[in-house]
Amino acid sequence: MSYKITRKNEAYRYEAPKHFDVRTTRLHDPQDVNSGVITMGLSHFLPGGGCEYGSNMMESIYYIIEGQMYLECEVGTPEEVKTTLYAGDSFHCGPGTKKSILNTGTDSCKMLVALVKSAQ
Repeated sequence: MSYKITRKNEAYRYEAPKHFDVRTTRLHDPQDVNSGVITMGLSHFLPGGGCEYGSNMMESIYYIIEGQMYLECEVGTPEEVKTTLYAGDSFHCGPGTKKSILNTGTDSCKMLVALVKSAQ
């Protein structure tokens, strides 16, 4: 068993592909603990900031801490394919799922992001 504590001053910035008008901060990398499958970050999207429509090969979980994000996803009910996520809402999708997000609000959005590598 292993564990890792990341203090506020130990988190680091990184550039996330296809993202715009956002500051992304990495809290945990896959190699931090045990099996090395989880990445966790905290993203701050400016109004109008987001991520282009596309997919990645990881299971993705978004949790909105503050603000709002418009989500477009290739799967879900008609109400879920295009929807707005507000503070306290979360979104979970499997590897390869196409999606985009956009901060359509007037305030910055703070979003916690967890990415899980698929089992091989």
